[in-house]
Order: sequence, then C-alpha cells, then structure tokens
Amino acid sequence: MIKTKITALFIVLFFTFFQMYTQPEQNSTSLFSLLNQIQEKFDCSFSYADNDIKGITLLNPPEISDLQEIIQYLEQNTPLNYTFLSAKNIVLSLTINENRICGILQSFVNEKRISNATIQTRNSAVISNEKGEFNLEIQDINELVRISFIGFKTQTFLAKELINTPCITIVLMPEVQYLNEIILNDYLIKGIDKKSDGSISIDYNDFGILPGLVEPDLLQTIQALPGILSVEETVSDINVRGGTNDQNLILWDGIKMYQSGHFFGLISAFNPYLTKNVQLIRNGSSASYGGGVSSIISMNTSNEINKERDISLGINMISIDGYIDTPLGKKSSLQLSMRKSISEVLETPTYTQYFDKAFQDSEVLNTTDNTFNTNDDFSFYDISLRWLYQLTPQDLIKVNALVIRNNLDFQENATINQVNIARESNVNQNNSTGSIWYQRKWNDFFRSEILMYGTSFTLEAINSDIFNDQRLQQENKVLESGIKLNTLLKINSNFNVKSGYQFNETGITNLRDVNNPTFRDLIKEVVRTNSIFSEVELKSKNNNTHLNLGVRFNYFDKFDTFIAEPRLSFNHKFLDHFTVETLAELKSQITSQVIESQNDFLGVENRKWVLSNDNNIPILKSQQVSLGLSYNHNNWLVSTDTYYKHIDGILSQSQGFQNQLEFESDHGSYTVKGVDFLINKRFEKLSAWLSYSYATNMYSFNTLSERDFPNNIDIRHNINFAVSYTLDNFKFSTGINWHSGKPTTIPITGDEISEDGSINYNHPNSDTIEDYTRWDASATYNFKLFKNTNSLLGVSVWNILSQENIVNNYYRTNNTQNVEEVRQFGLGFTPNVVFRINF
Repeated sequence: MIKTKITALFIVLFFTFFQMYTQPEQNSTSLFSLLNQIQEKFDCSFSYADNDIKGITLLNPPEISDLQEIIQYLEQNTPLNYTFLSAKNIVLSLTINENRICGILQSFVNEKRISNATIQTRNSAVISNEKGEFNLEIQDINELVRISFIGFKTQTFLAKELINTPCITIVLMPEVQYLNEIILNDYLIKGIDKKSDGSISIDYNDFGILPGLVEPDLLQTIQALPGILSVEETVSDINVRGGTNDQNLILWDGIKMYQSGHFFGLISAFNPYLTKNVQLIRNGSSASYGGGVSSIISMNTSNEINKERDISLGINMISIDGYIDTPLGKKSSLQLSMRKSISEVLETPTYTQYFDKAFQDSEVLNTTDNTFNTNDDFSFYDISLRWLYQLTPQDLIKVNALVIRNNLDFQENATINQVNIARESNVNQNNSTGSIWYQRKWNDFFRSEILMYGTSFTLEAINSDIFNDQRLQQENKVLESGIKLNTLLKINSNFNVKSGYQFNETGITNLRDVNNPTFRDLIKEVVRTNSIFSEVELKSKNNNTHLNLGVRFNYFDKFDTFIAEPRLSFNHKFLDHFTVETLAELKSQITSQVIESQNDFLGVENRKWVLSNDNNIPILKSQQVSLGLSYNHNNWLVSTDTYYKHIDGILSQSQGFQNQLEFESDHGSYTVKGVDFLINKRFEKLSAWLSYSYATNMYSFNTLSERDFPNNIDIRHNINFAVSYTLDNFKFSTGINWHSGKPTTIPITGDEISEDGSINYNHPNSDTIEDYTRWDASATYNFKLFKNTNSLLGVSVWNILSQENIVNNYYRTNNTQNVEEVRQFGLGFTPNVVFRINF
C-alpha cells in the first residue's frame, strides 16, 4: 500500500512539474513579434540583423500611444540600441558591456529565485542576492564561469554566453544527493577520503603525492591503505585483506575489467588523468554490486561536460601519453586519450628494471647452453574515448570505449646439426570494452540510470620448441555483455531507496593446440546471471548516524540456483570526535583464475580465467564482517578495524602452489582474521601516517593430503610509514614499507629427494621467506612554462636502498638431481622522471 502511494505521488508530482516546465508564459512575447506589431500600429520600419534579436523575449508592454515611449520601453528591457535614422526608420544594434556578466538564478522545480549561490571565474567570485541576481566583472569573454549551489547541479558557461541586457535567467537543476557523505577527509593525504558507508574514495582532481609514485597510479594508490598490498609487487595481483586478485571486482565506469595492468602487471592500465574518482570497498558493499567476494575497486570518469578545450601531454621513462577534452557545442564534449610505451625508441634504466622484473624466471629470459633468445620486442598501449551529451537538462548520455594492449615477441635460436634455426614465440594480452550509459533525472526525487556494455579479454601465446619441433598455442578468451538498471528514489533529505536489475552473459573459452603430436583441447563455458537488488539509505537528522541496508538476489540459469546476498553498513558518530562502524556482507562470484602449469603462456602471465560449473569449479561465496572505531580531532586521526573474512569454493589450482600440492586438484576455503590500525597527523603543509595490519590467513581443503595450513599470502604483519609535504607548487613524499615474509615450503633437510626422484617437502607453508623492506620517495613541482601553459616536473625513486626483496621462491631439481632454490625478486633501485604540459 505504501509503495502504491509513493508511486502515485511520484506520478502526480512528475506531471505537475512537467506541466509547470512546459506551460508557456502568457504575459511574454518575442521581440520579433512585438516589432511587427509596432510597425503595424505606428507605420514605422525597423532594420536589424536576425541573429541580434533571435531568442529575445520580454513582457508585453502596457498600452502606449507614442512611438518614442515604446522605443524607450524596448531599450530598458532588451540588450539593443535603437537609432532613429528618420522619424519612422529605426536601426537596431546590440549593446554589450564586455567587461561584465550578469544573470538571474532560478530553480527548475518551483521557479524560485536562488540566493547565496556562488558564481566564480578563475580570478573573481560573487554570490547571488536575495532576488537570485548577480553581476561579475570579467577579464576575458572566453573564460569559464562556474555556478554552484548546495542541492543543485553545478553548471559552467563561457563568459560571453552571459553578456546580455537584460540579464538572462539561468535555470539550476536539483542534484539528487546520495547519503554516504564523507566523514573523514584526507584519510592519508589530500584527495583520499573515507565515506559513511565504509568505502574509501580517491579524488584525483585535487590529489596529494605518495612515496615512489611520480604520477598517480590508480591501483598503486590503494596499496597505501591499511590491509592492502601486493605480495609480488604488481597491480595485477592486489591482495585485499588476504584475498587473491581474481576475487576483486574491478570496474571502469561500471564495466567489469578482466585486465588491469600494463607490463604484465607492473603498471595500472587506467589513465589517472581521465579517471577522476576511485572507490575502494573492502566490506559492506552496496547491493547494486555483484561479484568481487574480496573487494570492489570502482573507477569512474567525470560526467561534467567540458566548456573549454583541455589538452595535456606527458612523458616519463616508460611511456608517453596525451589527451584532449574538447567541447562539441554547448551540450556535448569529447575526450580522447592515448598512452604508448617508448621502449621501441629508448630503453631507459626504468624500463630495464621493469623488464627484468616482469619476465624473470620465464622463457623470455631463461636460456640454456644450447639455445638463446634474441630480438625481444615488448610494447604496450591503451586508447580511451568518452563522449558526453546533455540531451536536455534532465537527460545525460555517456559513450565509453577503452582498448588495452600488451605485446611481447622474441626469437629462440639454436644450432642443430650445424644448422642455425630460429623460431618466434609471442604472448599478447588484449582487453577491449565499450558502453552506453543514460541518466534521467525525472524530478527532485527520482533518478534512473541504465548501462549497456560489452567487454572482451584475450590472452594468447605461441611457444615454439626448436629441439622437439613443436609449437604450442594457448588461448584464454572472455566475452561478456550486460545491462544494468539503477533507480534512486529520494523520499526526503534523510531517506533514500535504491533498486535495480542486472543481467550478465559471460562466456569463457580455453584452447590448447599442439602440432607435434597433434592435440587440440577446446573448452567453452557460458553462464547467464539475472539479479535484482534493493537497499535503503538512512541518516539521522543530526547527521551522526548512517545506515545502508540492502539485499541482492542472483539467479544463475545454468545451475538453476538462487543466491541471496544481504548487505549492511552502519556508521555512528558519538562524543563529537568518535565514530563506530559496522560492516557486513554475503557475496558470490562465478569467475576465477587458475594455474594449470607455471610455464603456461611462456610463464609470463600463467593465470587463465575459468567459469564456475557447480561441480569441480564451485561458485565462490564469501562472508565478511568488521567492526571499526575511529577518533578524529585537532588534525589527529586514529582508526582501527577488526574483521573476519571467510571465502568458500576456492580451487587449489587458483592458489599458485609450487610445492607438493602443485598438481593436486581440490576445492576448499580460507579464513582471515585481522586488525587494521592507522594513525595520521595532519599539519598545515605536512601529513604523516603510520599503518599496521595483523592477520592470520588459513586454508581448509577437502581432500588434499594436507588440509589445513597457512595461506600462500598469509602475511602476518604489514607496516607502512610515510610523510607528505606541500609548499606552494612543490610536493614531496617519502615512506618505508615493511611486511613479514611470504609463506614457503622447503625440502626436508638431509632428505630432500624421495625414492621416485621428486622433492621431499616439509608441511606446506610451514616456513617463510625473508621479510620485505622498501624505502621510496617522490617529488613534483608545478610551474608555468608559458602564459597559458601549466607544466609539471616530477622525479621518484622506488627502492632507494636497492634492497633485494624476495617476493617468491620455489625449489626444483637440477641436471645433477640436486635440489636448488629459485628466487624471484622485486624491483631494485628504480628511478622515474615525468614532464607534463597542460594547455
């Protein structure tokens, strides 16, 4: 009954507002019509340019019997000069003061004048008076004017659009606000904030600087937060509170991404200068999100139409990039960007460090006495496009496209029977995606969004074996399409209801093709998912309490299975400076990555995507709950979170075992219990923080010879300490990262080889490798290169002390049947320099 009343109220309000908006003003007329009436009444003639009077309307004048009086009325109410060439011949010309703009602000909903709104240019600002009027001096008719007021959508104009007499009326559209407001500003540095729903928001419009990053890297930035790290120093293997990377739902403008890195995982594949906002959700996620049993990383581009052209070019020691964001008329803007590696032209010391890290212990660098590799050629690029179109003040359309490419080719050489033979091997990683997004703001209370997207991921490799005259072709392809509808109903300023529907079709193909002997294995799986979701968002009148409560229902047609996923986010502020937070969720996921052999795909990117089949590959299911307490006062922030996380349905093949369990197949679960702690002191120009995380992460398998033992990424202790300093246009940051060693399995001392020739191991993960330590620093300086050109020069050093950090190790037998240890290292001393120009 309540829903029926709300729906009826919405319909009545909608048509009322629609009628108000579309009803013509009975007391006004166009200047063109009025001039024709005057010509007929007074037998006179007007001369004018059509464009000068186009669109000008004014109130109908009172009954006036004298031509001079009517002309005086027109002069007072239109931006025109009226010059009498004779008693009956009048010439019209524009009257413009190019040093001043003006306007009248009015609400779309009730036509009420808006006072105290902010109108600003680059050099000056004013507020509107009680009648909604404003006047502002300008320096350039082409400069940008920004109009903003709380509760309304910010609008931008070129100054020349507001040079008019009389002042034009500007209609401001109400902005539907979400309730998850920011409760902790500058969580670590400027631009990183914590919201009331427990998520972390990163805003790159006004971002500080982090140690070791000469430019913002979207997936490196989040690793500065407590409980998040990459054990192997990559952005393609981010571990959030003990989870694996394939359990992170990575979204780019709502599109699920199956590839996240360049250089096979060392650099984020998403341009930080175009991706304006990143949201990290570790727990208590909105019911609108499906998948991502470990976390959600949501990246979004801006929805603001650019009013003036913005061009940026940059180069660092790895790549060159550029973008342009240009208006296409008043209602549309186009953004185009491209980034390309520079290794084909110049191999810098930074590139060498990255290359050695990315391809260590792979067939690219592993050679023997009988073979050697030449002509290694690695490159990457990405291209993105975004088109925005404001169809009406209520309707916005966004079209997105993104292409990501990583390509590696090399030549294997050998001499057989005194004949030189060469064969080419390669591995390519590609991701292409596109979407159309449409938003409709029906009124002050209701908004809807619809997203239609498609994404394609391909990992393919050709491995040529000269001595066995063999060619192995491997492919892993993901093709996904989907549609998602979101609605937001704002009952009042303290109560929102969000609901929606989502459909996804995900198909994954895996191919293995060998020419000698002939063998071909092709597996293709498809799963369709239908989901409905709804949640309520509440906040107290004093804004101290926030509650999000929702549920998501997933139906997997292939398995005829329903899964319900309740979500909870609760936040309460007390005693002015303390905040308590409770987050909980149940989630499911049907995609995961497995490793069938460490040498798959030339050992470069050996993980491949697979789909759940509800048999030997079960649906992943998670349970998470956390309790947090924070204190924020006098620029001190102290925060602690205690959490429990249980993931069921994991595959042993997805864990990357390189011990006695490497070729065993089973599924099971892991459980993480941990605490994250952060202390941050902010001064006027300096911010210093220390974070510490403690966690236990334990496996439990069903049938393995060893069932319960530490997780491969059971990092018990993790500490980050950093400072960031800003002085005018100069920014500097330095910090130390330390964590305890990754678990490993070592052979039994004195009994390393079993009777069958295999390695005789201790219990799985009963030992750890050496602790990890890294010291980084970075600095940037902004300056004007020319009058209208802003520039940035930056330098960073990753691992200043060139510490030999072991990120992974395993054991194998050599030609003499002895056991040897293989170590994989993180980046050594890695400098980087960037130079950017913004026009």
